[in-house]
Amino acid sequence: MQEKQSVVIIGAGAFGLTAALALLRRGFAVTVLEKNRIGTGASGGLVGALSPYVPEAWSVRKQFQLDALLGAAAYWEGVEQLSGATVGYGRIGRFIVLPNAYEAEKASSRIDGANRLWQGAATWEVLPETNLIDQAAAPHGVVFETLSGRINPRAATAALAIAIGKLGGKIIQNCAVQSVTTGVVHCADQQIKADHIILAAGVEGLPLLEPFLGPKSVRGVKGQAAMLDVGFPANTPLINGEGIYIIPHGAGHTSVGSTSESSWDDPYKTDGLLDEVIAKATAICPQLRGAKIIERWAGLRPRAPKPEPMLGMLDKGIFVATGGLKTGLAVAYRIADALADMVEGKTPDIPLDFSPKHHFTRNKK
Repeated sequence: MQEKQSVVIIGAGAFGLTAALALLRRGFAVTVLEKNRIGTGASGGLVGALSPYVPEAWSVRKQFQLDALLGAAAYWEGVEQLSGATVGYGRIGRFIVLPNAYEAEKASSRIDGANRLWQGAATWEVLPETNLIDQAAAPHGVVFETLSGRINPRAATAALAIAIGKLGGKIIQNCAVQSVTTGVVHCADQQIKADHIILAAGVEGLPLLEPFLGPKSVRGVKGQAAMLDVGFPANTPLINGEGIYIIPHGAGHTSVGSTSESSWDDPYKTDGLLDEVIAKATAICPQLRGAKIIERWAGLRPRAPKPEPMLGMLDKGIFVATGGLKTGLAVAYRIADALADMVEGKTPDIPLDFSPKHHFTRNKK
């Protein structure tokens, strides 16, 4: 019997765990190494909004995300069946606040684009109001689109970890990787050999990426969010306005967030910027007023040189999957399939925008 090829994945966040599951399903022997604990980085946040790009100026990158959103229900149902755990997924749609006539005009102009580009899989319409949103916050109405979804990031990573274990994969937590070379992962007290290595550690993975991509290949963008003790009826849509999201998660919990900060004093400490997010959320949605704050969260999300995910081969048998910033959780499982293709020596069907080469190419003026 032929021995399975081995893959070591560094990072137990959304990219790393979905990649592990995809490779296990293709018959690889997979070990995931996590510096801290499962889902403690950006994938352990509170928000979990899965929303599409606006339906205009279409591109292969937008189509990739659309396909991911349309396939999300089937994927996460499969994870739940395999793991026996829930992930909190729901395609519940989204209300978008229209604060002025300009935004209302743009919203109306996108109806035809949604009909054409989403091809009947979802709709985009402009409504005069909704009882979820204070009319003073949306004097020009709201968009209601039916493509957006939500997921519980912590529940999703926990379910992925269980599924990985059931397929024979290993996850080693509190394992700090010092460096990688072709075929070898160097840890503090051991060297782990592998046929293939995937660097998917987000911001924590920057030191491992520097030998291949140089400094500043990934930077952290701080996000702050909160969980509120208030519930909504099942399948209540997300609300998006004033640059923030309000996400009903069920079980009497609603999250609000997130900031996008390029500078900070402490990346893991919440401050007045989160208070501003909460104030905006309560101004938009009357049901949140007076709600108890269950948790305040802050963390760093990985941003590659450009906003899209960075995915590709760095050296023989060494691959990277990072970045994505606000879209990473939505496309993670499709990134995982692309990684599995690369490991098998195939050319994946992904946008060229994702390649490391693209990320380090200056845009033409």
